[in-house]
Amino acid sequence: MLSAFLYFDLSFMVWYLLGPLQVQIAEALQLDTQQRALMVAVPILCGALLRLFLGLMADRIGAKRTGALAQVVVIIALAVAWKVGVHSLGQVLLLGVMLGVAGASFAVALPLASRWYPPEHQGTALGIAGAGNSGTVLAALFAPALAIAFGYQNVFGLACIPLLVVLAIFLVFAKDAPVAVPRKGLRDYATVLVGNRDSWWFMFFYAITFGGFVGFAGALPGYFHDQFGFEPKLAGWATAACVLAGSLMRPLGGVIADRIGGTRSLQMVYVAVTVLVATAALGIGGAAATVALFVLTLLCLGAGNGAVFQLVPQRFGAEIGLMTGLIGMAGGVGGFLLAAGLGVVKQQLGSYALGLWLFAVVAMTAALCLVGVKQRWRLHWAATGAARV
Repeated sequence: MLSAFLYFDLSFMVWYLLGPLQVQIAEALQLDTQQRALMVAVPILCGALLRLFLGLMADRIGAKRTGALAQVVVIIALAVAWKVGVHSLGQVLLLGVMLGVAGASFAVALPLASRWYPPEHQGTALGIAGAGNSGTVLAALFAPALAIAFGYQNVFGLACIPLLVVLAIFLVFAKDAPVAVPRKGLRDYATVLVGNRDSWWFMFFYAITFGGFVGFAGALPGYFHDQFGFEPKLAGWATAACVLAGSLMRPLGGVIADRIGGTRSLQMVYVAVTVLVATAALGIGGAAATVALFVLTLLCLGAGNGAVFQLVPQRFGAEIGLMTGLIGMAGGVGGFLLAAGLGVVKQQLGSYALGLWLFAVVAMTAALCLVGVKQRWRLHWAATGAARV
């Protein structure tokens, strides 16, 4: 569990690295708002797509080997960016593609932890492992200040140091659970998608909770800078408060879902997020009030992430690696659309309001859709295990 958490935590730190550095990089490369948003969104999208392949690798060669290989790739990419430099939009987008490998760690860390625990403790176990998304807090807190002190290019080199430490810990202490893991292929992903509508529901629900979390985490430094004139360090600190709330709430969200049921917990999350984001879109109350609204929003989204993965092992216990890849991919795609979409809206309309309203509408839609599926879930597959749905 500790190895999975640390691997996930540091991977998320570097996956998110371009987010808190976006203001400084955009100023140096003379990027507009839309290009800046694309720079932040590309690692999210690549991480989402690569989760499928890391999920396949984890089933075939084990989660430990897969995680170690992915970490080595990320360290090499950061070292090259440090030594060679990032001098154009194309180069920073290429770095974003490579950092997507770190985002794909989701498909390694969660199966590594999940396979050691029985169904009634899956929400708690996956919540603890998934709290590794707190790595975004580290990036938001320290990356802007380090960039001011040493230059943003040297931040890439400094990030390699904790990655190397965690890689050593992972190699020594991580262990794959002694359970049989059937090998999956791309055809198995297609079979699940074509033959099981529940997989689509889980992907949709996670695209909002995790997509909202990572999308806002990437967009908020630029949002606070544009909306309230925050300097990069202050924008990073404000964003860190938001993502810290979401990260801490993820394991608690799993615990709550274990106790009251994942569907009930998730529905409460969507309603709360709708109200909070719609209020933020109104733009009333000033900077402090808006930061508080987004702290509460990401807190709710973090709880939603834990609730979704309290339900996943109950429905797909034998295919947790495969479904983790698919659902995680959907979450990343949702984050890409949110982060990039907010940039497009701002560039074209001069305001973020419409983008926030659209996200609030999507969250409310998810709450209404959950009403239609939760009864079927409780009747057809809740009775097969000890956990609550």
